[in-house]
Amino acid sequence: MNAFLPLLAAVFQASSVTLDKAILRMRRVDFREYTGVSFPLLFLITLAAFLIVRPPFSMALLGGSMGFLILASVAMTVVTNIAYYRALDRDRLQEMETLGLLVAIPTIIVSGLLFTDERNSVVLVPALIAAGAVVWAHWERHHFAIARRTLPFLLWALAAGPIQAAVLKILLASWNPISLELVRSAITAAVFGVLFGRSMRTVSGRSFRALLATNILSAVAWFLFYFSYQRSGVVYTVLLFSLQPLLVYLGAVVFLREPFQWKKFAAFQIVLGSIVAAELLR
Repeated sequence: MNAFLPLLAAVFQASSVTLDKAILRMRRVDFREYTGVSFPLLFLITLAAFLIVRPPFSMALLGGSMGFLILASVAMTVVTNIAYYRALDRDRLQEMETLGLLVAIPTIIVSGLLFTDERNSVVLVPALIAAGAVVWAHWERHHFAIARRTLPFLLWALAAGPIQAAVLKILLASWNPISLELVRSAITAAVFGVLFGRSMRTVSGRSFRALLATNILSAVAWFLFYFSYQRSGVVYTVLLFSLQPLLVYLGAVVFLREPFQWKKFAAFQIVLGSIVAAELLR
């Protein structure tokens, strides 16, 4: 059951990300329109889930250090999403998703250093092998190959990813994932509404329907992801969630007709093998 949560999250998020790239190819939809509409939608979807499930919610958790951690988490989410969707608007989808695995390396290492319950070599070693395969996949002609416009996202993600994971682990020790995401999405929606709210008027009905669909998929994915954080920890969740880029890569090749690259496909086979090994040895 523990493996089911991150694996299902990977399927939902892969579907959402593939649809994201298709949306960004639509006329008059760039990263400003996307984020200006998506995050208010994500809040409404999360609110609907909250009203249906009725998870525990305590106003006391909004104050003190918890409140500060929530604000810090939202700030990192805002910067990460602006950098990611700006890069995705210009770079190939499979490149962005492969780089997402690279960010897992510092996240896995820092989580193991900070939290004693994350120091499980049976999971830690396969997770590092899986993430390390991404470095090999991008190593071309004695240097690390990456689009110049994507570099800011990668640098930020490498620095912020481990911090964000640690903050969420601490918050989820006290918060229900749906309740936490309701608060986070409300603040994030307000920020993006101020930054790019005017862009909402330029989005067509067809684009809006696609944005609604991708945000439903994404909301479900992150609920499952956070529940996995609670039950199985950061390292195990990150390892199994690494299946997502493999699914996105296949979707990008099949549906978006991005070029097939054997080296990246081989790296994803290593990721899949690492997941299987960790499950068998766990």
